[in-house]
Amino acid sequence: MGRYGDLDYPKLTKTGFFLGVALVAIGAIGEIAGTALYGPLPAWENALFTDLEIIGILLGLLSPFVFGMFLPLTE
Repeated sequence: MGRYGDLDYPKLTKTGFFLGVALVAIGAIGEIAGTALYGPLPAWENALFTDLEIIGILLGLLSPFVFGMFLPLTE
């Protein structure tokens, strides 16, 4: 057994990356569709969709690095 238990690194890498892609897609589609259907969005909704995109980008970029390279090398 490794230092961090029995982690499935390929599964964690893929899941984190696709979760990040999904967050970016939800944020972008929500902002585009919300503006197209309802006109200008309230500030909190605009901030929510923007935050989803930012968190999605960070998660999509950091998951392969952390679970694909860093943690397996430290075991």
